[in-house]
Amino acid sequence: MPQKILIVDDEPNIVLSLEFLMKREGFQVAVAADGDAALEQVQAFAPDLVLLDVMMPKKSGYEVCEILRADPARSAMKIVMLTAKGRDTEVAKGLALGADAYVTKPFSTKDLVAQVRSLLAAG
Repeated sequence: MPQKILIVDDEPNIVLSLEFLMKREGFQVAVAADGDAALEQVQAFAPDLVLLDVMMPKKSGYEVCEILRADPARSAMKIVMLTAKGRDTEVAKGLALGADAYVTKPFSTKDLVAQVRSLLAAG
């Protein structure tokens, strides 16, 4: 059974490219465009890994990460924060809230796939 990835981003072009990339890599994919939809999709889709944008409507990626990490049933789920904000303070905040990795936009798709595979293998 393929591993499941939830892509959460409010920029349609990023969602489309990530969805194409992850499906091409053999993952089952679901998408959400804001923080509230992300939490609904986590419940419905039960992803193994979430690619989570930081700056989004309704709830930020930080808020979503914090809510997911507060749920013991989701402790095995991997979270990769995606953001245009690459300052050390943002990275530290994302990791402190429980993200497993932090990727800055623009990112190399090859590096992102390697990061996703590595996290899921470490599972």
